[in-house]
Amino acid sequence: MFSQLKRLGADSLLYAFMNVGTKLIAFILLPVYTYYMTVPEYGMLGFIDRIVAMLTFVVIFGTDSALAYYYFEHKDKETREKYVRSVMTFRLSIVVLLFIIFFIGGDWLSTLLLDSNGYSHLFYIAFGTLFLDTIITLVLTILRYEFKTKRVVFTTIAKMLLIALVSIVFLIYIWTSLEGVLIARLLSVAVIILLIIKPAMTYLRPIFDWQILKKILIYATPLVPASLAFWLILNANFFFLKEYATFTEVGIYETAIKFATFITLLTSGIQLAWRPFSMSMKDKETSPELFAKLYAAILIAGSIGVLLLATIMPLVILVLAEPYQIAYPYVAPIAIATFINFYYMIVSTGIFFSKQTKHISIAFGIAAVVSIALCFVFVPMFAIWGAVISYVASYCVALFLVFRKSQKLYYVPFSGFVMGWTIFWLIAATGSIVYIQVNDLNSWLIAGIWIAFIVLVLLSRIDKYFIKRK
Repeated sequence: MFSQLKRLGADSLLYAFMNVGTKLIAFILLPVYTYYMTVPEYGMLGFIDRIVAMLTFVVIFGTDSALAYYYFEHKDKETREKYVRSVMTFRLSIVVLLFIIFFIGGDWLSTLLLDSNGYSHLFYIAFGTLFLDTIITLVLTILRYEFKTKRVVFTTIAKMLLIALVSIVFLIYIWTSLEGVLIARLLSVAVIILLIIKPAMTYLRPIFDWQILKKILIYATPLVPASLAFWLILNANFFFLKEYATFTEVGIYETAIKFATFITLLTSGIQLAWRPFSMSMKDKETSPELFAKLYAAILIAGSIGVLLLATIMPLVILVLAEPYQIAYPYVAPIAIATFINFYYMIVSTGIFFSKQTKHISIAFGIAAVVSIALCFVFVPMFAIWGAVISYVASYCVALFLVFRKSQKLYYVPFSGFVMGWTIFWLIAATGSIVYIQVNDLNSWLIAGIWIAFIVLVLLSRIDKYFIKRK
């Protein structure tokens, strides 16, 4: 067990370093955006990114989880390569199909999505980046499965750094516009392709093996509704804000979302290492007890990260141009949803071990309905706060549905009550800190919130998971 934990820890540290690097690069890039782009322009850029994110889910089509399962199920190199090439062929085919659709309906889709028919070319540039990024993502996935962690970390940081540098040069000296940012991204990923050209050429050879593709799609298809539900939960509030407010509110909300993702400095390294680690441990007798300890440890770490972000946010937001600084109260509440979006992957081991992935789709389908319903109610009334409420609530619904089903399929001795209790008081503590800050109350009250949160969480006896049993 120690050797497996050592591997998880080492890989998690490297991935954490990678994500710290990429998030810091993004953090440096965000102020540049705010000083050279207006809030509505930044809102439109974020809106385009949301649309591309949805299309990315369609491109992946659940094949990431399917590939993880079959890659570790087969030991011979040739069979593994066939599975990877099949997934690559499938994904790139979807990208090309989507590009044709947007090319034919460019002006109409531009008017529908961006309220003007003069922006269709922005989607064409974005599709070029999506095509190249699809190749990079799959190659890095396989390198991660092969535990070539250092190469994954180097390539990912190089990609983000290059995008940041080229974007800064374009915005300041060459092309201060949305087009400049999107072209900078396209050029950057094109260069990164050269760093992984050898494995990329291996997997880029098209293959149409129906038997392999059928296995992948049978495993993956139940996850597709979940992917679409993910997108709805993450992005429905953007569409509601656009309809009931303006691209200015969208820009402020996008700014808060960007800052909220800094909670992934604590979580994303584990997220990247978790799937290969958990799949390699699924048949070991001691795994359930080990998973319970990890469930508890990750929950505590994520909660502390959210509260820390809430505490320091009024100071951190000062790095942005003044029109963007009003985003700070929304950051920590959004970070709760960001953490839960990661945490569900940790507590869903039973679903993936048993290949019952349809339950992910069911859970997030229900959560997506909840999200849209809450957006209808709260966004017209409270604008950005309404979007935040729907975002956090829908992810909470999805988490508890996934956890409940996963426990039935593969029992881990971890209490759902402890998880719910901790998340409830995390939401309450975060809201209290933000309330104190917004209303300029005595800052020492925040220390009291921290103490109260720690005491209340300890009342659930979460510490028992770290006590060695005799």
